[in-house]
Amino acid sequence: MKNIGYLFVFMAFSLFISSCQSGNSETQSTAANNPDSLRIVSLNGTITEILSLAGLEDQIVGTDVASTYPESMKSKPKVGHNRKIPVEGVLALNPNLVIGTTTEVPKETVEQFRQAGLKVLLLDQEYSVEGSRNLIRALTDSLNLKLKGDSILSSFDKEIADVKSFPESHGKPKVLFIYARGSGTMMVGGSDTQVDKIIQLAGAVNPAKDFKDYKPLTSESLVNYNPDVLLLFDSGLSSLGSAEGLLSVQGVKQTKAGKNKKIIAMDGQLLSGFSPRLPQAIKELHTKIHE
Repeated sequence: MKNIGYLFVFMAFSLFISSCQSGNSETQSTAANNPDSLRIVSLNGTITEILSLAGLEDQIVGTDVASTYPESMKSKPKVGHNRKIPVEGVLALNPNLVIGTTTEVPKETVEQFRQAGLKVLLLDQEYSVEGSRNLIRALTDSLNLKLKGDSILSSFDKEIADVKSFPESHGKPKVLFIYARGSGTMMVGGSDTQVDKIIQLAGAVNPAKDFKDYKPLTSESLVNYNPDVLLLFDSGLSSLGSAEGLLSVQGVKQTKAGKNKKIIAMDGQLLSGFSPRLPQAIKELHTKIHE
């Protein structure tokens, strides 16, 4: 079914290219052969990373707030969170292509884009090593950048081979992810989340397997899970003031992680994006867990 979806996306983009050709002599150099003709709004941080690696960094005219890498993306106009995109803000950037993922961009938003005459490219994103590979391939193929895709995947495969499995000599420490936006908004990452998958890939285990997605953090759950390590986005830890701010949260000091002050903070997009930097994320998390 995914291959059929990708074929449909490629056919749709081919129609976009054909429409560029039919305008006048200046548009005879198509988007496939002349990427400079593209004006892209990316609504996903991982898609933004792939586009940049594929040589389309200058063609990105706007991004969602999660697109923080490469560094140059921080200066690009931001159009909001991918689940709450103001269509007017996107249109103001005069793009000719909007790219996002099937699970993040609401259907009503997509319809508004299309009614405004924008071409929309949506791709599946699965949070796994193979899912990262599939997204790189699907995006670069859809944009007629197969050779660029081959190069990105070649580097990705070499790097992932170095970190795909870790020796069991360290055992599997329990790593609990906490999503924080100040002490008033603290959630625990359960099974089938990006952080659950990255914890596994780093050779550890997420103790919060009794629920899916996210749920509010409680002191009781902290004590019951008794993690060896507490993992946060660096922005989340900053929202609590510091590691000491996290240690002051009720229940934290009763855990092994709290007693040993074993707290890890990582960049959110790196940790959970499952982008071409996935090998780097796995290695960094694994190293910090066992420091």
